[in-house]
Amino acid sequence: MRRKFLTISLAAFVAGAFPVHAEEPADITAAVAQDYDTHLKELFLHFHQNPELSFREYKTSARLAEELRALGYDVTEKVGGTGVVAVMKNGEGPTVLLRADMDGLPVEEKTGLSYASKVTQEDVEGVVRPVMHACGHDVHITALVGAARQLAARKDKWSGTAVLIGQPAEERVGGARAMIADGLYKKFPKPDYALAFHVEASRPSGTIEVLPEIVASSADSVDIIVHGVGGHGAYPHRAVDPVLVASQIVVSLQSIVSRTINPLESGVITVGSIHGGSKHNIIGDEVDMQLTIRADSHEVREQLLDGIDRVAEGVAISLGVPKDKMPEVIRSKTEATPPTINDTATAEIVRTAFAEHFGAARMVQDKRDGMGAEDFAYFVTPELGVKGVYFSVGGTPAKELATAPGHHSAIFKIEYEPSVKTGAEAMAVGAMTLLQKP
Repeated sequence: MRRKFLTISLAAFVAGAFPVHAEEPADITAAVAQDYDTHLKELFLHFHQNPELSFREYKTSARLAEELRALGYDVTEKVGGTGVVAVMKNGEGPTVLLRADMDGLPVEEKTGLSYASKVTQEDVEGVVRPVMHACGHDVHITALVGAARQLAARKDKWSGTAVLIGQPAEERVGGARAMIADGLYKKFPKPDYALAFHVEASRPSGTIEVLPEIVASSADSVDIIVHGVGGHGAYPHRAVDPVLVASQIVVSLQSIVSRTINPLESGVITVGSIHGGSKHNIIGDEVDMQLTIRADSHEVREQLLDGIDRVAEGVAISLGVPKDKMPEVIRSKTEATPPTINDTATAEIVRTAFAEHFGAARMVQDKRDGMGAEDFAYFVTPELGVKGVYFSVGGTPAKELATAPGHHSAIFKIEYEPSVKTGAEAMAVGAMTLLQKP
């Protein structure tokens, strides 16, 4: 059955949601613009100036809960640590989840902006660090509030259940998994669909991208402890040099991507850190390595991880490492996330709704230029049966794209007005499309 996509009218406002003036245009674009001027701008600046680290989003989650509770949502706090879940039931129909990540990064802001963060905070390891929203999560949570206000104001235009979540610790790829483990899909309505977005510094402000399938790669942190037999640097034949073993492992790891997976598939194995030894003329007995592994499918992810086990042991054997000193390959149980893959049919429904609402000129579709990861994947893993759509909203003026600092930079900044407006409007339109009355 062909869906009717929405040009949503400004009707049936929830009392107190936000002020309405009869002379203003009665459409969602005008409503979001008005709401930005009266509420969302101040809210964004508050979130930007008060960032918090992963699993330490105490004030952020409290403010988000306050905003959503005031709109009539049934709000639960401390889900998966600092997560927020807000539910609004509005008759029969599907359930749609809208997610925004809340955490900042341990980065000292050096943008020079008048509203720059000056916050420091103790992280989960007990270390006091500077904190900055260097990845745009302040845009995400502000837009979630904006979308929530539009849904609350238009209950006559949709039917079903809206579940809005503020997710902790995306930057540590642990928050989504923690919320699922804490019963997100058992204690609250399990969604049929899940929507989220990321503001992108590499895209022109106000543009939207909806990819049909793969959106973000898997990410796994792996540690390898390479053991050897220490000795004098001038008598290498009396030792087993773990630096040599580790060096050969680094080189051999690259053959996993180039020679064991389908050349039409994507994969990355990067050794980001390697430490061993103590002095020029001493052969040590241990080298520590830290790796990140990326893949675009569940199958390739397992191939790469299994390949690391095989290569580490094989190299050690070939270089004479004793059997009781084989390398220890340790896969992180917390710094790991599967690939984020959109449900193709649902992505097309949402993309078409966006194109009709925003206009084709604002829709973009570029090639991915890297293998970044995103733990939204935990909400839409295949066994859960939830149809997910993760999209992008541009956040940099077109004339500044060539020199725009990347995410996680100390000088990262977003043109926040069009980013917040577009994000809020898109989340509301996407949700109401999927919750459309028959």
